[in-house]
Amino acid sequence: MSLLVVGSVAFDSVKTPFGEADDVLGGSATYFATSASYFTDVRLVAVVGEDFPDKHVNFLKMRNIDVRGLERAEGKTFRWKGQYGYALNEAETLDTQLNVFESFRPDIPDQYKDSQVVFLANIDPDLQRDVLRQVDNPKLVAADTMNFWIEGKRESLMETLKLVDILLINDGEARQLTGEHNLVKAARAI
Repeated sequence: MSLLVVGSVAFDSVKTPFGEADDVLGGSATYFATSASYFTDVRLVAVVGEDFPDKHVNFLKMRNIDVRGLERAEGKTFRWKGQYGYALNEAETLDTQLNVFESFRPDIPDQYKDSQVVFLANIDPDLQRDVLRQVDNPKLVAADTMNFWIEGKRESLMETLKLVDILLINDGEARQLTGEHNLVKAARAI
């Protein structure tokens, strides 16, 4: 089985009640691809900047993640800074620098177009649909989204969700997406 992961590879700076880390390898595509690599072959499509060190690319390769779809663009890598309280499912974003990610337009390599499973990490829903147009009939499609897209691109997101088999969101996003406070009702609405 082949798994295509498309999304962000970033530098994250995170503060929690338990510790703090600055400019560590992050991004939704990184986290998903790394986790999935324990179970299957992963093909990654993302963009990084000139400041992205080879040690991070090597980390992905050591996990047997196919990085032929990792584009290195002129400019800086996407950066996110946030903090968590004791409710670790609720992040407060302190700073977002899209950098090269702002103009990211996923171009799926020919070798990836036969991917049977696709994970659309947290990116613009228009781009998520564009990715699906480039893949030859995947058997399973999963997607992630966030409050930013739910609020700012709701109509586009709803079009994307019609093409998705599995949606990964937290409780706050489920409530925002459906307008239902009761999570059971929200799940049914989704």
